Amino acid sequence: MLDTSLAVNTTDLSEDRIKLLNKKYNLLTVRERIKELYIDFAETDVMLTSSFAATSAFLLKLLSDINKNQKVYFIDTGYHFDDTLKYKKELTELYGLNVSSISAIKEEHDFTTQDETWSKNPDFCCSINKVKPLDLIKTHYKVWISGLMEWQSDHRSSLDIFEMRKGILKFYPLLDISKEERDEYIKTHELPFHPMVSQGFGSIGCKHCTIPGDDRSGRWNNNPKTECGLHL
Repeated sequence: MLDTSLAVNTTDLSEDRIKLLNKKYNLLTVRERIKELYIDFAETDVMLTSSFAATSAFLLKLLSDINKNQKVYFIDTGYHFDDTLKYKKELTELYGLNVSSISAIKEEHDFTTQDETWSKNPDFCCSINKVKPLDLIKTHYKVWISGLMEWQSDHRSSLDIFEMRKGILKFYPLLDISKEERDEYIKTHELPFHPMVSQGFGSIGCKHCTIPGDDRSGRWNNNPKTECGLHL
């Protein structure tokens, strides 16, 4: 039985309370963490995002098994590969997901297209097409579920299961899952990979900034950038 003695007071998201949450959730399995989140927080306080890229089926399958009502936000940058949009459709139908797409203001997105901003200033392009659209949504929630895993990058290896980031409590239920554990779960449950994984793409973002490569090495190639900015 899970210990609910540390159940969160959602009006108290102080540093001490977050430390207690991390202490509690570190002892739980991934499935238990997700179940417990909906005990500690109201469903209406919880936000979930998915890029529908590479192995997104891992977290989406877990979430759909526990709470099919959970809304999933997909940031449609306008620059996704066609295979990503097909994969999104496949997973939505397979798991009965409640998906809502959000995107940049049309004029701002059009500017990045005409300017080819991704080639000059990829941080600014991500800011317009990813960060700003989600910032408008984030104000309605207290907790943001994300599928980051610590082995994916140096930045991600420094995170805790819960952390306060720019006014919202980030929740990483998969944080300490190894690549081998993830792949074994995907194999055991016969989850579908993004079709471009078989073409050598380890991480898949926008078509202008993604090439084949292991893990995140194919993102923003020849650029020190490793994160789009959503999780910084």
